[in-house]
Amino acid sequence: MCEYIRKVPYHETDKMGITHHSNYIKWMEEARIFFLEQNGCSYSGLERDGIISPVIGVECQYKHPTTFDDTVCIRVWVEEFKGVKLIIGYSMTKQGTGELVLTGKTMHCFTNVEGKPIILKKQFPAFDRLLKDLAANAQPADRV
Repeated sequence: MCEYIRKVPYHETDKMGITHHSNYIKWMEEARIFFLEQNGCSYSGLERDGIISPVIGVECQYKHPTTFDDTVCIRVWVEEFKGVKLIIGYSMTKQGTGELVLTGKTMHCFTNVEGKPIILKKQFPAFDRLLKDLAANAQPADRV
């Protein structure tokens, strides 16, 4: 599990004065990249190695809105990885109050630069092992 802290800038709010819903998905992507880096795998390094990880699905449950200047703590963990599909879990809370903002997950596969599926276990065994270890070590408390 990893925590990514982010402050809500004014330009991400809408006419209602709350963060536009599409921004939360962007925040999950930022947090995923940060999470990988914190675990020794920079996304730019993965791309240099020829690994692309497109999003194949997103799920979000919006619990409470955020507004300009709120600070959000995004908890990130590997929910599941069995070799082909990676599921990343997210929980967002307002820093200071602990109020739950969002729970969600993103699903990813792995391809080479030509877009053809790759099997990490065969082509990138160290990365495969890391993801399996992260999935195995995710704590129930991570899953809000």
